Amino acid sequence: MAGNLRGSLTLVRGKARIRIVEQWRDLKAPGIPDFTPLKRVCCKTESEDDVAEDRIREIKIEKIGKLRDAGHHPYPERWERSHTLAEASGLEEGATGVRICGRIVSRRDFGKLTFFDLQDLHGRMQCSVQKDDLGADSFKEFNKLVDIGDFVGVEGEVYKTRIGQLTVRASQWTFLGKMLRPMPEKFHAISDREIRYRRRYLDLISDEESRNRFRLRRDFIRALRDGLDEAAFDEVETPVLQTKPSGALATPFETHHAALDIPVYMRIAPETYLKRCIVAGFDRVYEFARVFRNEGMDPSHLQDFTMLEYYAAYWNYIDNMDFTENLLRSAIEKCTGSLVVPHTAGDIDFGGEWPRKSMTDLVQEHAGINLSECPDADSLRAAIAGRGISLDDVDHLGRGALIDQLYKKTVRPHLKQPTFVVQHPVDLSPLARSNDDDPTITDRFQLVIHGWEVINAYSELVDPIDQRGRLEEQAKLHADGDDEAMVMEEDYLMAMEHGMPPISGWGMGIDRMVALLCGAENLRDVVLFPLLKPEEGNAVEEALFNEGEEAPAIEGADA
Repeated sequence: MAGNLRGSLTLVRGKARIRIVEQWRDLKAPGIPDFTPLKRVCCKTESEDDVAEDRIREIKIEKIGKLRDAGHHPYPERWERSHTLAEASGLEEGATGVRICGRIVSRRDFGKLTFFDLQDLHGRMQCSVQKDDLGADSFKEFNKLVDIGDFVGVEGEVYKTRIGQLTVRASQWTFLGKMLRPMPEKFHAISDREIRYRRRYLDLISDEESRNRFRLRRDFIRALRDGLDEAAFDEVETPVLQTKPSGALATPFETHHAALDIPVYMRIAPETYLKRCIVAGFDRVYEFARVFRNEGMDPSHLQDFTMLEYYAAYWNYIDNMDFTENLLRSAIEKCTGSLVVPHTAGDIDFGGEWPRKSMTDLVQEHAGINLSECPDADSLRAAIAGRGISLDDVDHLGRGALIDQLYKKTVRPHLKQPTFVVQHPVDLSPLARSNDDDPTITDRFQLVIHGWEVINAYSELVDPIDQRGRLEEQAKLHADGDDEAMVMEEDYLMAMEHGMPPISGWGMGIDRMVALLCGAENLRDVVLFPLLKPEEGNAVEEALFNEGEEAPAIEGADA
């Protein structure tokens, strides 16, 4: 039975309502009853018959053949535009020869006149086609063969509608790509978090807030890179596959190199290779590095994430803190337009001087434990037990790992505004330089915001003899079952023995910092394609098409 459906097509799959908003014309879809179209009002129909998504896909594939028959290539090689959508939205009325392209995300039909919106990641622009401008055949082909979700290009003149909406009046149009799947919810923002992660492309098409997050991520990285380049840093690349997991206290991913027939590890940090660059003569180096840590997942931790890490010769950690404040302030203001960033837990103020607090003092304040009175792991375990504090795997951890867990559990959640945590115990920092006045602490700082560690920094250890002793102690802890302890790395020690100048550097989690800047509570919200377990059956598809409520047509112009 032929159906002439404008606006919204509502289907039923069993008990689950599946709403698909599309522009359909003369579709011979079995099971869809006839009805009378209403001008400028979404028309709806429901059927108890099971109209599957594959039937909708078949209908769209049929349109591809009809496009070819009408002389339109459904997937052309290229199309030259004169303006991006963002550029076109700033044109003056009367501009001619404007060529723009994008995905159709809404359309409004008024007989011989059709309005539609083109969208990409950076902009959106209303366009119109009229029968008198295109000719009867071309106008009919547009209305019958072009659906919401398809890509088109138009050429024409910029004008304003009666309500002042800037619009490109197309004198000709070109088909640029057919969408075979139906879009859920007329490009409504998808509220189901798992669907957003698994189908990020749908999330970005439908949700302006999501697009803003990823634009902010791009701008923040660009501002950081500009700041480092202006400060005479050199960007380098270091190995992702390594024979020794080094540079951080973390459990690595292990794999096998078939050609060399050796075990290798995904890097947990680029640190030791960046320091090799300093040995080689680089003065200041940085890398935006993808790193991998085979540890637990929660809203503030991912197993693979992006880290910015840099090292500067002849600096100490105080120089580094001063530079860090200036670099981040500049980058944050450049990409957000303000130093006060709104957050669900309260505004984060990046202005003013950021406080600098000792880790020992903070643990004493929040956990009631004096670390100086606990010189070894056994005494620290007893103190932790005496305070009734529960930590994971406490019997197998060394003193450094115990301090790390204690600090993360009792101190970090209380640090909401930007805070430098300084003077870390030496057990916690096997690659950091001991303080000249107190060898039990290191010249190290962390920047903590909203309870999240976003930067970890040191006056680096450059004494190869001291470093060897610390790595030997770490290797013993690793042999005793501490998976996060470091292993011996003779190649790095060999590089150190060729001489290092004074160095300070840090690593910053880009995902965490971007999440803080855009108010996201989960790091997956700022990662384009986060790792998830494989889908089981059609559960996600079912959820996708049951998501949300139907949206009214977007009225972008008054005809």
